[in-house]
Amino acid sequence: MSKKQKEAKTNAIREVEAAKLPCEARTFECEEALSGVEVARLLGLDADRVFKTLVTVGKSGEHYVFMVPVAEELDLKRAAQTVGEKSIEMIRSRELLPLTGYVHGGCSPIGMKKQFRTVTDETAQLFDTIYFSGGRIGCQLEMAPADLEKIVPLEYADITVR
Repeated sequence: MSKKQKEAKTNAIREVEAAKLPCEARTFECEEALSGVEVARLLGLDADRVFKTLVTVGKSGEHYVFMVPVAEELDLKRAAQTVGEKSIEMIRSRELLPLTGYVHGGCSPIGMKKQFRTVTDETAQLFDTIYFSGGRIGCQLEMAPADLEKIVPLEYADITVR
């Protein structure tokens, strides 16, 4: 990672560096959170390779993280079935920072305050590398899904609305 990116290290970047895994950080300037599709367009990336990190809560009270392509929507019923819950719902935006340590638009699956069960849409396996939040607004990380699995135990499932 370049010197500029090292100056603004996030928990996600620190964990990747500590694990000595290959990763490329792509940064951009923005005042507020952009949609994932806007981020993909801004960086000239295929939206199918850019994943958003969604934090949910199940009927049991357990929290789960789901990663889906930015142009897709999480299928809450499929997601609940995947993790063995009767139902799940998105957490409230105000709950995100205290729960994960990240803000809306900058939530990374790496480096959360607590490691939650994480499910990634199966399409991630189609790509050599995928992009996801680097832990702050304006930072995307590019990693191979297999390398991401070395930090965050991932499960793969068909979890998007079709």
